[in-house]
Amino acid sequence: MELHTIALTVNGQSQRHSVEPRQHLVDFVRGVLGLKGSHTGCEHGVCGACTVRLDGAIVRGCLVLAVQVDGKSVETIEGLSESGAMRDLQQAFLDRNALQCGYCTSGMLMAASELIATQPDANREQVRRWISGNYCRCTGYQAIVDAICDVLAERSSARNDEGAAA
Repeated sequence: MELHTIALTVNGQSQRHSVEPRQHLVDFVRGVLGLKGSHTGCEHGVCGACTVRLDGAIVRGCLVLAVQVDGKSVETIEGLSESGAMRDLQQAFLDRNALQCGYCTSGMLMAASELIATQPDANREQVRRWISGNYCRCTGYQAIVDAICDVLAERSSARNDEGAAA
């Protein structure tokens, strides 16, 4: 099979690799780059376990081919975690016991992080709808929704405090 060379940025680091034309992004990230945080679940884009960021927006890594990310930027749960950008979200998941078996956790955190960034005033129902594309078989979602809502409330309070101080 013919290989294609791709150049991309992964978690802020330039990468250059040869890939098979049919290799999915999640398989590339896990197998070639050794970043195991994103999981392969349904392989149909339904469960969300393979969620990564592609040029700033979350995508299902099982629906994107590695050759399609040539020249683009990919951020995985490892990169997002190392940046510290979602430390409060990770702590809220821990505090609320929203990460029982952990299989869905990376995809949930990626989705929740995007929600918090794009809809900082989201209400509980909006949180539920947003994460409805990510399956969790352990928690029943209540703890996950609680954790996300906790972070939304904390960040909203911090924004209000900053506004009052100015």
